[in-house]
Amino acid sequence: MPQARVLVVDDSPTMRGLITAVLRTDPEVNVVGQAGDALEAREAIKQLNPDVVTLDIEMPNMNGLDFLERIMRLRPMPVIMVSSLTHRGAEATLAALEIGAFDCVAKPAPGDQRPFGDLAEKVKAAARSNRGVARAAAPAAKRPAQAPSASYAVGRKIVAIGSSTGGVEALITVLQNFPVNCPPTVITQHMPSTFTKSFADRLNRLCQPVVQEAFDGARLEVGKIYLAPGGERHLQVANSAAPCCRLVERDPVNGHRPSVDVLFDSVAELAGRNAVGVILTGMGRDGAAGLLKMRHAGARTLGQNEKTCVVYGMPRVAHELGAVEQQLPLGSIGEEILKMTAARREGSE
Repeated sequence: MPQARVLVVDDSPTMRGLITAVLRTDPEVNVVGQAGDALEAREAIKQLNPDVVTLDIEMPNMNGLDFLERIMRLRPMPVIMVSSLTHRGAEATLAALEIGAFDCVAKPAPGDQRPFGDLAEKVKAAARSNRGVARAAAPAAKRPAQAPSASYAVGRKIVAIGSSTGGVEALITVLQNFPVNCPPTVITQHMPSTFTKSFADRLNRLCQPVVQEAFDGARLEVGKIYLAPGGERHLQVANSAAPCCRLVERDPVNGHRPSVDVLFDSVAELAGRNAVGVILTGMGRDGAAGLLKMRHAGARTLGQNEKTCVVYGMPRVAHELGAVEQQLPLGSIGEEILKMTAARREGSE
């Protein structure tokens, strides 16, 4: 594959230099230019035609969100947002991901051993992604005027969802189909630790059920959705008598903490056939083996199809392993989950 050509946009010369230095350590990435604000970036995009742009959230003349919106409207391309580790930065980054940013990275804190983490890998994935195709195939869902709570009765099912790059849009699309009395749902989304609380709050505002960041001991209840907190622990489910969330300290799995595989493994062991597993857009293979374990335990399993994925990585590996019972376009997954979890007419499952 040819080098991924990147334009670095940040109002700080120091930050531009640091991002450029990090990216240039990867021979498959070529930093073709830098810009200090949106006006410079607009001209650089015209002249250099980069594959990917890294974009600061806060800049003079035009902030990153406004500039991103213009990019997505006038010249759609993969954009990776660079954000500060603050509540305001998290809120802006989540808005950017909804607008269409490919992914986000956090600005380094003092003493960081790996500033910008896996930025180079994200840039390469962005360069070969179907960012524009996925958005055209699956536009962001609108909040339904009335969720189907009156016609939906949940059976004895737990829903487990795993997602990564592109997951913010994907999860909003899926969860906005859920009624207020949705099945207990646990989610692991790869995301910086400072962003998950803001994301849970955002989902809670956009969706009919209650969405919250998971905490240790949280009871799995109908009408509630639990998002794994980013950081030092994995999310699992435990205790068959009264299923609840467990946050466990373990090494990263597949390079991630929390890991989708850790969540899916625990759901397979706890719920077996009384579960539905769903794997959405994302880089890598996290969740594929766990979803296979769920299917072997009797769970129903779904995967997002290639056309609507921002990155067809995790769902592809899961499909190739035989873990996915059905591959569906993003817009159909929420409805299918409800069909799989609804109580049978003659009584609960």
